Amino acid sequence: MRTHNLGYPRIGSHRELKKVCEQYWSGKAGHKDVLQVGRDIRQENWMLQKEAGIALIPSNDFSCYDQVLDHSFMLGAIPQRYNTVLLNNDKAEIDLYFAMARGYQKDGLDLGAMEMTKWFDTNYHYIVPEFTRDQQFSLFSTKVIDEFYEARELGIITKPVLIGPVSYLLLGKEKEPGFSRLELLKNLLPVYEQVLFRLIALGAEWIQFDEPFLCTDLDAETCEAFEYAYERLRRAAPKASIILATYFESLGTNTSLACRLPVEVLHIDLVRAPEQLEEVIENLPAEKILSMGLVDGRNIWKNEYDKSLQLIDKAVKARGSEKVWIAPSCSLLHTPCDLDHEPENGNLPSDLKPWMAFAKQKLSEVADLAMLSGEADKTTLTRLETNRQAAQTRLNSSFIHKTDVKARVANITVNADSRKSPFAQRRLKQQERLKLPPFPTTTIGSFPQTPEVRRWRALLKSEKLSSGEYEQLIKAEIEKSIRWQEETGIDVLVHGEFERNDMVEYFGEQLEGFAFTNNGWVQSYGSRCVKPPVIYGDVSRKEPMTVAWTAFAQSLTSRFVKGMLTGPVTMLQWSFVRNDQPRSETCMQIALAIRDEVADLEKAGIAVIQIDEPALREGLPLQKAQSKLYLDWAVRSFRIAASAVADHTQIHTHMCYAEFNDIIHSIAEMDADVITIETSRSQMELLDAFANFNYPNEIGPGVYDIHSPRIPARREMVSLLRKAQAVIPAAQLWVNPDCGLKTRGWEETQNALTEMVAAARELRQI
Repeated sequence: MRTHNLGYPRIGSHRELKKVCEQYWSGKAGHKDVLQVGRDIRQENWMLQKEAGIALIPSNDFSCYDQVLDHSFMLGAIPQRYNTVLLNNDKAEIDLYFAMARGYQKDGLDLGAMEMTKWFDTNYHYIVPEFTRDQQFSLFSTKVIDEFYEARELGIITKPVLIGPVSYLLLGKEKEPGFSRLELLKNLLPVYEQVLFRLIALGAEWIQFDEPFLCTDLDAETCEAFEYAYERLRRAAPKASIILATYFESLGTNTSLACRLPVEVLHIDLVRAPEQLEEVIENLPAEKILSMGLVDGRNIWKNEYDKSLQLIDKAVKARGSEKVWIAPSCSLLHTPCDLDHEPENGNLPSDLKPWMAFAKQKLSEVADLAMLSGEADKTTLTRLETNRQAAQTRLNSSFIHKTDVKARVANITVNADSRKSPFAQRRLKQQERLKLPPFPTTTIGSFPQTPEVRRWRALLKSEKLSSGEYEQLIKAEIEKSIRWQEETGIDVLVHGEFERNDMVEYFGEQLEGFAFTNNGWVQSYGSRCVKPPVIYGDVSRKEPMTVAWTAFAQSLTSRFVKGMLTGPVTMLQWSFVRNDQPRSETCMQIALAIRDEVADLEKAGIAVIQIDEPALREGLPLQKAQSKLYLDWAVRSFRIAASAVADHTQIHTHMCYAEFNDIIHSIAEMDADVITIETSRSQMELLDAFANFNYPNEIGPGVYDIHSPRIPARREMVSLLRKAQAVIPAAQLWVNPDCGLKTRGWEETQNALTEMVAAARELRQI
């Protein structure tokens, strides 16, 4: 039984890619250093997969920033404004690439970054392609070809991975009205055909096309586009064997379409949707190969071999072993590199490690399943028994299950998710208490985490700094930030979050049921890596988590300081979540813990409390039939967390990098007094959803992009605010950045916020 892998983490086992890219951006490394580190990571990944026994190893799954941006580069889909970056030097291409991703402010040029949004329902962000009417495409970057050749030189004939042409277009956006981006398919396909021709000429035997949109709701036009695209690709490359990869959900109503497309292999995600197996078996022609995505590419728990083997047995009985392949459910991009890098005396409790598998271990699981479904050797059978023991131990562990936590969730009252009064009444009481000017200014929460602040945290962790010394250093940093905000004229202040390592990890470290890795890094976007917590058991709060720091900050000023919390849905989405109970149950446990913190902040005199939910849209199922169930429990979880306060306490929430049109009703149902959202990269386009809906509460559309190092001018922010004012009444508008400022430097932060305050003041005078 053949094995293959859909993709592998590209950050490097020790985040080498992050480090070299950031050195390049700061001028401490050259572009050749970036290219060399990329080669080293690719070669290490290929050899690792070969040694694990993976038969078909992917190439072109590596990226210096983002795979969608790579495809825009390959296809020549480069917005015209970036052509000015093509300077006459030997690093023009890499500078152009990073300018599209991050913006460019150098040599007299000032270019904003391209829009960024979430990759389906993951916490990975991609760069959104931009399309114009009658746009032409041409082969601009040969990366996919070069990397296949690079692997071939090592003696490995890889399986090049491409985002399928239909999904690529659907991932983008039209930059002018009056046309559909799918109309560009006829212009796009010749470049794909050219790439196929060159890969085949070099010896490629299998080529993987990722079409995750086949797991979403499709209209007739899109279904026709899939049929047209793959008929053309088949005619253009009759010698190529095509693997059509789908993931993140079932094929659903698209099962018949996917099964009849002219490809050799159909890959389906049987972790997210095991129930689709029977229908796919019924519809897939006998001559085609079924690739079974059985090993979870998005979580860190061990595969339960017995459950997977039951699915394999069902497929083999229907199709024969030669027509069944084994693979992870999706690319392993979303998992950490190697569990072996977790030290014996590290953060992970000893009870947990036997239940876990990272990317490297998941390769072994794929190989084991293939062996166990055939003539397994003694070693593999021993691993089967070990796997069974781990599953049984986890099922019965008192380390996981807490009866008091389960009882509290079961006893939540009907009214626990409602504020005392409707927003219109609350607003009057909040205005009387807060007395804020029109266009009030604030930030999203965090200020720059300088190397010095991170060093203090490391010294505390290594016990080279006492907790008392650390506390005094952080308090001094908080006071400096409060004084600076007062001088700058920001209306609602934040304490800066200097004591926090990450907006989820910080809270998880103080909650029961969470555990942490030392090196479990995954890519969020570009060089940004996160280390998601592991929710392994029932969740509860041990003691107040933020009250002391927030109360200290409030004691320093007569202005209001926001209490800053991460919401239950985001805590859930941005963690590796236990898979032994419904996610809704885990989310409600977290909501009750946050509710306790909100109540304690209010008791400490905090008048404004922000509960961030940037991941609410991210968790939305890919198919609308399942959306209501998710939104019902997600919104209720937020409301449970937010509703234990008086009317005069103002509740904020924050969301970013998402399309809001299809969930705007649910956002309104959250009933936050103020919502802040990311809108600057889209030039306020995302605000249309709130305008068309006539959103009743207050809203802060971000006026500058914090994920880019460029500093926007005041006139730029005034222009964006005027766009916002054209669709949202001025009385409802706040002024703020797109997101937290943790990753930025102090100089650019101070310059940008000074301009932001000036922009708000200018609007107050109009």
